[in-house]
Amino acid sequence: MACALAADRAHAQPGTIRFGLTPVFLTNDLELLDAFRAYLESETGYQVELITRRTYQEVTALLVSGQLDAAWICGYPFVRYRNELELVAVPQWHGKPLYQSYLIVSEEREASSLADLQDDIHAFSDPDSNSGYLVTRALLFEKGLNPDYFFRRTIYTYGHRNVIRAVASGLAQSGSVDGYVWEVMRDIEPELVAGTRPLRKSEWLGFPPVATNKSLAGSDRIAALSGALLTIPEKEQGRRVLEMLKLTGFTSSGPEIFDGIASKVAMLRGVL
Repeated sequence: MACALAADRAHAQPGTIRFGLTPVFLTNDLELLDAFRAYLESETGYQVELITRRTYQEVTALLVSGQLDAAWICGYPFVRYRNELELVAVPQWHGKPLYQSYLIVSEEREASSLADLQDDIHAFSDPDSNSGYLVTRALLFEKGLNPDYFFRRTIYTYGHRNVIRAVASGLAQSGSVDGYVWEVMRDIEPELVAGTRPLRKSEWLGFPPVATNKSLAGSDRIAALSGALLTIPEKEQGRRVLEMLKLTGFTSSGPEIFDGIASKVAMLRGVL
């Protein structure tokens, strides 16, 4: 592990912003990644290296240890590492820095409540995902239930798109997914999402943020990155990126926007 971190550190250059991406981000769209990188480079004056990893844990570990300048993470790891991290910007979807977690089932399934999902094979996105795990875990806990016993089997797909694919294909009978990703995919991959439907939508929660290590929060790189994100709707190139992301912009919301997630973490303390 120490050798791997040393290697990661060696790749970082003074004129480079190392920006981590988790499966919250639509990372399989190469055109989007190229457009996002190009915009950030043009607006910050730094070279930008986009770092992707398979799991939230891998990206969060690099961020907390200072191996990344910033990362687009999930609200759940931000809450868990609140003492080590600082917000850079929070995306806005439909004009608000909020989103929901969806419990999804196949389109034709006659299920109407959480109780109908008992004994399912259930697809979670990632054990460190708010919408893809924590929300459903907290919902079950409030009802005195444990997913290890309530569901016949649980699987982790390590990607919200993969949760939708699992339910649409019948690999899983239900799933926990980021509502933003489900809605975006309904626009860009309607043939896949058409095989699923939301059974339940959670309350509105803080949208997955861009965060940095507190030790880097005052650096020129982070100031440049924050400025580029907060002004993205003002630039033609930035508006193109927002259109591809189906977002309306970024805001400088305070950490209190994640209080709803923090309450779920507190409720499950000693259980997770």
